[in-house]
Amino acid sequence: MKKFVYILTIVLLVLIFAVSAFLVGSYIVESREQAEQNAALAALRDNAKETTQEATDGTEPEETDPEGTFSEAEIRDENGMLAEYGEIYAQNSDLVGWIRIDGTKLDNPVVQTPDRPNYYLDHDFYGTPSAWGAIYAREECDIYEPSDNITLYGHNMRDGSMFAVLNDYTNKATWENNPLIFFDTLYEYHVYKIFAVFKTSANLGEGFTYHNMIEAENKADFDEFIATAKELSFYDTGITPQYGDKVICLSTCEYTLDNGRLVMAAVRIS
Repeated sequence: MKKFVYILTIVLLVLIFAVSAFLVGSYIVESREQAEQNAALAALRDNAKETTQEATDGTEPEETDPEGTFSEAEIRDENGMLAEYGEIYAQNSDLVGWIRIDGTKLDNPVVQTPDRPNYYLDHDFYGTPSAWGAIYAREECDIYEPSDNITLYGHNMRDGSMFAVLNDYTNKATWENNPLIFFDTLYEYHVYKIFAVFKTSANLGEGFTYHNMIEAENKADFDEFIATAKELSFYDTGITPQYGDKVICLSTCEYTLDNGRLVMAAVRIS
């Protein structure tokens, strides 16, 4: 009997090890595939931009200054779309923009599906089922007008991709060294400056419902939203958006709270 129990225990341990190894291996493989997919999309964007610049007698748009000012001359297609996004849009018409933070892994397309909320929670840019999903805009938000607040969702991945970068911004030193978010639409370049980083619960009836503030009803409504974000923030940035400013909230999972969310709020400066 003891021998049987011993053998059974060994078999179970081997099975557990095998399943664990399979899961870890699968994660590593998909992580690599997702990184390669995103790198290919970024390369497509960069190559299209370079080709367009060469076609305009080598005239390059000005680089960003510290506050993110751009020259958009001679980089649009015949429909007014920024030329670097045309080919990517042709591959997936859910594309609405591109987000990046220089010096980090965040350099991703942004998609939106108003008629299929949260579709990209578990599908990648090409619609393939994926634990990585894609970075996507909340369905009610207007990207182009834009809404007073646009909430963007992305997973907090262990490989540091997607919105895992938000973890670094709970440290004020990270913000001090790198406070800008570049969030283009298909038609305009825009730069945002981070003004608050906070965590909250997403449980019904608990926490700060930042994602529900899309269009401020009035100044008081907007000011309350900003004040709450700043009050919850891990640190004071000294930046207070004013009524009429445009804001984005990058939202991901947070694991110290029950059903927690980690959010980085930024105001448009260009």
